[in-house]
Amino acid sequence: CGATDKLTNSEGDVWLADVGSADGDTSGADDAVITNTPDSVIYQTERFGMTAYRFAVPNGKYTVKLLFAEIYSGISGPGDRVFSFNVQGHEFKDFDVWVKAGGFDKAYIESVDVEVTNGTLNITFTPNVENPKISGIEILPRT
Repeated sequence: CGATDKLTNSEGDVWLADVGSADGDTSGADDAVITNTPDSVIYQTERFGMTAYRFAVPNGKYTVKLLFAEIYSGISGPGDRVFSFNVQGHEFKDFDVWVKAGGFDKAYIESVDVEVTNGTLNITFTPNVENPKISGIEILPRT
């Protein structure tokens, strides 16, 4: 999310540039060294202030991985950024990237299993304190 070009992770998987967002802005920190991951480059960009992402996918079961790292220097501790999000009906309330990741420049992945029945995977975001933000979204088919 937030990237303007495709990225390749350490396993050789290609990640698309940012697509599917309803709104919001993008930012990046090219020099950020993100810990807790072999793939800093995925976490060096972000989309923030968005209300939703929508993806056209075939009906079926998926594991959705949402990738987060706090890279904005205006966030200095727990409670500085808190938001809620919903992934295909699964609610995550009062989500604090700093708390979940364990600090600044640290990767965190939230995974959720979902089912799509109408051809669209929906993720919505609601601000509580500061803007919602996300660094990446991975959608994997489940069998």
